[in-house]
Amino acid sequence: MSTTYGTFPGSRPRRLRTSPAMRRMVAETRLHPADLILPAFVREGISTPVPITSMPGVVQHTRDTLRKAAVEALEAGVSGIMLFGVPEESKKDAAGTAGTDPDGILQVAIRDVRAEVGDDLVIMSDLCLDEFTDHGHCGVLDAAGRVDNDATLERYAEMAQVQADAGVHVVGPSGMMDGQVGVIRDALDQTGHEDVSVLAYTAKYASAFYGPFREAVGSSLQGDRKSYQQDPANTRESMRELALDLAEGADMVMVKPALPYLDILAKVAEAVDVPVAAYQISGEYAMVEAAAANGWIDRDRAIMETLTSVKRAGADMILTYWATEAARQL
Repeated sequence: MSTTYGTFPGSRPRRLRTSPAMRRMVAETRLHPADLILPAFVREGISTPVPITSMPGVVQHTRDTLRKAAVEALEAGVSGIMLFGVPEESKKDAAGTAGTDPDGILQVAIRDVRAEVGDDLVIMSDLCLDEFTDHGHCGVLDAAGRVDNDATLERYAEMAQVQADAGVHVVGPSGMMDGQVGVIRDALDQTGHEDVSVLAYTAKYASAFYGPFREAVGSSLQGDRKSYQQDPANTRESMRELALDLAEGADMVMVKPALPYLDILAKVAEAVDVPVAAYQISGEYAMVEAAAANGWIDRDRAIMETLTSVKRAGADMILTYWATEAARQL
């Protein structure tokens, strides 16, 4: 039998895919439990956790179950926990005063978790008014019903102080007000909290994927947030926001959502020398869980594939509701 040489490929990339051991050895992107941050909701006035129907497996925690979740995340190797407070409906008002009450649910939760895990788990807090306002917007409103940027900054400065007083390690201003990072940094420094870090929500888009989160925090929102969150069509705007946040003193920056904005995440990661986070948000979580529940996708593989894609795009840290589960698998 004769053989004709030169008709087959000399370069065979498949040689590096021949076995699990080979694929593991040459993998370019590696997930680690320390890459992950767990977002968690704590609700005032409940005695048992309340399931979030649009986010199967995620709950509104009691104070006790939140402490347990923090310990479980720590034991799994997760680096941080991002706390969101859900006040009693009767405590919401136009100014979101429960958000600056030292005994408000978020501040109480910060103290609870800090007492439970100390400095072993990085405790982060959502610094925004939307959970606490009766109108559901991320700031206070002016006479015309529009979000008043500068009046809101004054409220954010107060929030930063009370959250830092409660023992938070990192504040995450998510309201997308102009100048928020600088005002918060000044408020922290002037009140003796120089060591508290600021994770800037640098590119937070007005996304359709926030729907389940609104249920998670019991949002009272009427209308939308397009006048302050970013237009999904824009890229240059994100880079301008990035430059402003860095100039104002951001210690870390974030892109939110993650999967629909991997291109933005890659641009941000390439441009900066500070840690970059991405938030795999509620709608991203819900889509995978819903498709898996219908038998349309392999749930575990989809989770790891999405997380890997976010890491590959440049995220140093990923906020994900699968953080503890994924860390255990890793």
